[in-house]
Amino acid sequence: MPLAIPTLREGLVTLRPVRLRDAKALEGELLDNRSWLRKWEATNPYAPMSFDSRASIRGLLSHSRAGNGLPFIVEYDGQLAGQLNVSSIAWGSLSSASMGYWVGEKFAGKSVTPTAVALATDYCFYQLGLHRMEICIRPENAPSLRVVEKLGFRYEGLRRRFIHINGDWRDHFCFGLVAEELDQGVMRRWKDGRVPADAAVVSEADRERSAHPLDIKTR
Repeated sequence: MPLAIPTLREGLVTLRPVRLRDAKALEGELLDNRSWLRKWEATNPYAPMSFDSRASIRGLLSHSRAGNGLPFIVEYDGQLAGQLNVSSIAWGSLSSASMGYWVGEKFAGKSVTPTAVALATDYCFYQLGLHRMEICIRPENAPSLRVVEKLGFRYEGLRRRFIHINGDWRDHFCFGLVAEELDQGVMRRWKDGRVPADAAVVSEADRERSAHPLDIKTR
């Protein structure tokens, strides 16, 4: 079933559907932020890095038409600030999804990312009827770890060599949230200061393990 991509707003932050005509602006933002974003970018181990934003957008929209993705542009005060994608949407007994995102460096520290994540998660829970949202983050990505801490996503464990990032398979910390944990939504809980302080705390054992990436060639 095709998914309609909504426009969602909170303060100066807007999530809107990505469009093919966004390709040039997205390419410009990605190139301008190479040093900021490159170490966190997903890569394909079987193909060279590409900045073909039109092809990327077509792929995202295809997933939306298939009912398993919601691709958004993130705007701050009317400016293109980044992207947020809800992906791997599963219906039925799973009713779950995953989320990934990026914002340009000049928008850091303006609460753009946590606001966008809260908007998208609340939409998935209360409009689409999904049950669980997952976010996986590299252990070194302190700004993104701060996002899940602010919003109260629970730490669920270390995934070894989980996603191909910046040219290699990288470990990730996994965080999850289920609708039953909330009474009025992610955004409202955050704004009201009711986020559990220890929800996103990573265990010391997993921090230690993540400091030593798994090299399967030596095993």
